[in-house]
Amino acid sequence: MAKPVTLPENLSVLEELRRREPIFHRPELAGSRAELEAMTADDFWEIGASGRRYSREYVLETVAARLDEPVEDPWRTDDFHCRELAAGVYLLTYTLLQGERRTRRATIWQRSAVGWKVVFHQGTVIQDQELDT
Repeated sequence: MAKPVTLPENLSVLEELRRREPIFHRPELAGSRAELEAMTADDFWEIGASGRRYSREYVLETVAARLDEPVEDPWRTDDFHCRELAAGVYLLTYTLLQGERRTRRATIWQRSAVGWKVVFHQGTVIQDQELDT
């Protein structure tokens, strides 16, 4: 499979959104429960790397608890790609490396009157450095 290419008209959005990822791992952007709520759509949900579905409330509770008792969580991101799905709605994909665990991530972002909102997020573990086909 050819590596996805972000269209030139979406490059500025790509840069805005890549500074927000990985979502829920950036206390400088969402350092409180209120900030977490403000950045997520009311009907937000996610599919974790485990394959489990998580509600907005569960994610907000989990991330807020992590903010109360932070632990060192070194991570690195790469392979960002951004695609406009509809007016003001974008799919951002990237790879996240946390320790030895590598996951592919997909986040749907929507530009709103108050800024960017996360609509959906999914993480999928990459098994044995699987190859793209």
